[in-house]
Amino acid sequence: MSGDLPEYFFRIRENGAVVFRIDTENRQRRIEMEEIAVVNVKNGNVKPHGDRKLSPEETRLIAKWTTERQALLAERDIDDILRAVDHMNMTTQWVQTRATDAQLEQVTDNLLLSMHDLRTVLVRKKAERIMKAEEAEG
Repeated sequence: MSGDLPEYFFRIRENGAVVFRIDTENRQRRIEMEEIAVVNVKNGNVKPHGDRKLSPEETRLIAKWTTERQALLAERDIDDILRAVDHMNMTTQWVQTRATDAQLEQVTDNLLLSMHDLRTVLVRKKAERIMKAEEAEG
């Protein structure tokens, strides 16, 4: 089993990960996890654990993981939004075909305000993109 383990492990947390170096080459043949750093994926900061100095290989490995993690999270964001579009469509169908008056009374105001807020932001962002594109052309 120990031959199959990676040399480093990234314990995911809300804004990044805690990075551990895996050691199986000890007298007890136990898996030991030495914390070496904390990574913030949002801003790219890497804080070595304690007084530890990261090796160039560790720094490269952490930077590679951070880039891959940021890409994965960006993909998940888009997937979440596309799922939200699907869910909005299913909500429309529910309102149209199955919702009772009591259920509609419970959700209508929140849905209308959320949709109005979203529409306002989308229209503003689209206008900003159009203006930027026109400035780039002219």
